[in-house]
Amino acid sequence: MRRLTRLIPGIFLAGLFILFFHNQIQSKGSVQKEAQQFLDSYTKTYQKLYYEMSLAEWKSNTYIMEGDTATPAATRRATEALANFTGSKENIEKARYFLKFREELTPLQIRQFQRILYQAANNPQTVPDVVKARIKAETEQTEKLFGFDFKIQGKSVSTNDIDNILKTETDLSKRLEAWKASKEVGKNLKDGLIRLRELRNKTVQALGYPDYFAYQVSDYGMSVEEMREMTQRLVEEVMPLYRELHTFARYELAKKYGVKEVPDYLPAHWLPNRWGQDWNSMITVEGYDIDSRLSEKSAEWLMKQGERFYISLGFSPLPESFWKLSSLYPLPPGTPYKKNNHASAWHMDLEHDVRCLMSVIPNAEWYETVHHELGHIYYYLSYTNPEVPLLLREGANRAYHEAVGSLMGLAAMQKPFLVHLNLLPEDSQADEMQMLLKEALNYIVFIPWSAGVMTDFEYELYSGNLSPEAFNAKWWELKKRYQGIVPPEPRGEEFCDAASKTHINNDAAQYYDYALSYVQLFQLHQFIATKILHQNPRATNYYGKKEVGDFLKSILEKGATEDWRKLTREKLGEDLSAKAMLEYFAPLKDYLQKINQGRKYTL
Repeated sequence: MRRLTRLIPGIFLAGLFILFFHNQIQSKGSVQKEAQQFLDSYTKTYQKLYYEMSLAEWKSNTYIMEGDTATPAATRRATEALANFTGSKENIEKARYFLKFREELTPLQIRQFQRILYQAANNPQTVPDVVKARIKAETEQTEKLFGFDFKIQGKSVSTNDIDNILKTETDLSKRLEAWKASKEVGKNLKDGLIRLRELRNKTVQALGYPDYFAYQVSDYGMSVEEMREMTQRLVEEVMPLYRELHTFARYELAKKYGVKEVPDYLPAHWLPNRWGQDWNSMITVEGYDIDSRLSEKSAEWLMKQGERFYISLGFSPLPESFWKLSSLYPLPPGTPYKKNNHASAWHMDLEHDVRCLMSVIPNAEWYETVHHELGHIYYYLSYTNPEVPLLLREGANRAYHEAVGSLMGLAAMQKPFLVHLNLLPEDSQADEMQMLLKEALNYIVFIPWSAGVMTDFEYELYSGNLSPEAFNAKWWELKKRYQGIVPPEPRGEEFCDAASKTHINNDAAQYYDYALSYVQLFQLHQFIATKILHQNPRATNYYGKKEVGDFLKSILEKGATEDWRKLTREKLGEDLSAKAMLEYFAPLKDYLQKINQGRKYTL
């Protein structure tokens, strides 16, 4: 009874506040005008705090010094300041209030208020201690992840060194050393991941979400069940072709490594990628070796060529600040600090300060990555326009951003484009089926990993409250089920191999974005190839085609001002579908079935 008595004054005061606020609006004019004044004020503060946080995070990722406590502390303070603002009770109450008058608001105002509430759920000041603890834990986890000293036989190595070994080494003992070295970081991150799972769930539960996975999925306007149904469908659709690729890889790699008995499942250290998410470097297409020509180029050439590609489509040159402020190349030997080597694009102030963080070296992988990351940069610049409010300067959905980047990476690797750049000779006789196989070992192989392993693991982690004593067991169970990959030797719970993946730690519960982005990229590419260029989708050259740029701009410049489903239907004439992806690789299945004839299938 006393608890109810205490609540009555609070309810009464809240009612007075709403009545007073409503009367204020009515006395000052229309709800729409008053709502805009609030949005303008909110946006101004949000941008200032967002920029300060971005600058702090940038330093945390580009200056990782052992013993440095000042940089992580500054990042934590900046992140907390933004969290306190976006999650403030006052901003939540005002956004909810204005949304009661939807009929008097513009569609853009409604979308901005919805965005304010979504952001608030990530940092609600109704549980300030939880939010503060989570920010501290995330900062510490990032520092541990990117400050880790990878070693092989006691000698420090970079992740580039490890990747090169896995791509080129044929001695299985050396491959095993490199693979095991790549997973050591997970052991240091397990306790932090357990803590982050608890804090992330508690944060969003404060505003009514069941868990952090459900919160991230809600950004698509979908339920967890709908998202999982979609990702499972994608895996099922590509599985017949993946099964052929898996069988092919087992037999070809056994031959490469001199193993007489072909294993039923792929040992993880056999594959050319630390996580088995991309196998394309297994294949060297005769007449399609661009690494040899790229090795004659500089890393700076790769960056400038990426810019020239976008300029040829009608986009503007990158701002001078991009070149001055980005961190594009590996740190010189002897540098007393480290940096994050994972490629990323940054929209620092949600206006014109755009940057890339990379470690570009002149090879085919970084050539493609440059085009991919600049796709993000040009997406940022395209929706930085007066028609897109700052709060809606994002992709049409999270996957769209990745789709555009991956689309440009795909376009940059197609034969006619490479011939145009003189990265392949004009009379190149590259085997087109081998080229298609190489692409499938990237794009098709990625789907069971992203839509299967990563999505299911994070679902189990956040929605299923997976026991810490089962982290590694669940990880390898999913790896075997979806990818047909097994560890090279027993991996107990002292390891946390999932945590060796960057996104598990600092981009949590949204890896399905990448799976959906691959589906979207093939839809976009098929439309561009067949409807605009009238070219074979497997052999295109976008270079210099302003009409391609115009089509892309018509999507990019809208940001998040429209529902992504509506935009997809309007621009492509269909809903999200794997149909274009499967059609692209259709000739490959028959080819692989002939090669695999007489071989044992295990998936």
